Amino acid sequence: MRTQVLPVTEESIALAARLLNQGELVALPTETVYGIAADARNGAAVRKIFEAKGRPQDNPLIVHIYGMEMLHGIVTQVPVRARKLAEAFWPGPLTMVMPRGPEVSDVTCAGLDTVGVRMPSHPVVQAVIQASGVAFAAPSANLSGKPSPTNAQDTLADMDGRLPLILDGGESNVGVESTVLSVVGEHPMLLRPGYITKEQMEAVLGEEVLVSPAILEKLKEGEIARSPGMKYKHYAPKAQVTIVQGSFDAYRRYVQAHAGEGVWALCFDGEGARLPVPSIEYGKNHDGVTQAHHLFTALRDLDRNGAQIVYARCPEQDGVSMAVYNRLIRAAAFRVVTA
Repeated sequence: MRTQVLPVTEESIALAARLLNQGELVALPTETVYGIAADARNGAAVRKIFEAKGRPQDNPLIVHIYGMEMLHGIVTQVPVRARKLAEAFWPGPLTMVMPRGPEVSDVTCAGLDTVGVRMPSHPVVQAVIQASGVAFAAPSANLSGKPSPTNAQDTLADMDGRLPLILDGGESNVGVESTVLSVVGEHPMLLRPGYITKEQMEAVLGEEVLVSPAILEKLKEGEIARSPGMKYKHYAPKAQVTIVQGSFDAYRRYVQAHAGEGVWALCFDGEGARLPVPSIEYGKNHDGVTQAHHLFTALRDLDRNGAQIVYARCPEQDGVSMAVYNRLIRAAAFRVVTA
């Protein structure tokens, strides 16, 4: 299959809409990362996503909509909590897990009785949904397990020959996937951290948002993944990544003690020049927003530079930094040391 990469025009949006209506795949930008879209109602089309990514079939996908009216048939009910959060954060990088409706394919939901839905704010996604009339399932546009792409070039590197069209809408603004919150239980439960933080959602809801243990720990044996991103290893470069906790001086000493051929550092802005090994910087210290924006590109840059072993500076674990830590700890396969 030949993969076209096209700039965003009325013609390319019309082509994307046509392909979606024909049961084909389209990769396109969202405000979080680039995604692979297929009609969420069409099981055969959605299976092509799993095949293109090499993604396990038990990993559910998120349905993308434009306008609250599209929830009809996608979910059976919209809980009060969901309405409050939608009013505050939609369109935007928040996914809510709700009771699944009859129109969503089993394949999209990995057979679960719930479905994750979000209303993206990126104008390209909105235009494609409006032109096609399709609520589409869309995971990140990377090969399964690799860092998510935040631009068309990295999407092509993984998806060339695996789908017919990539829309090039420039760099994604956020840089990590959407926040995922379950609103179906007695208490709201954060399943995947993102740009919309636990603290922001609590302020809107006026109640505590519980945090799934699977955010910072391995999913327990036999436990069901209710959200994308809960599996053991994700977002990983080819290099072996280890997160190093501690001050910069402690980190630098640790890297010095483990320096050698193929060893690289993943550090914060301005720190690389003070380290004894080559480095990639991925955002400002104590600034989860810049770290989120640069993390996946930095992980891919490590591969492009042939890094074999990577020692990563540890981000904080609150606000947007929780999302960065969540992605990084999975890229490291939960290897964390204290310097």
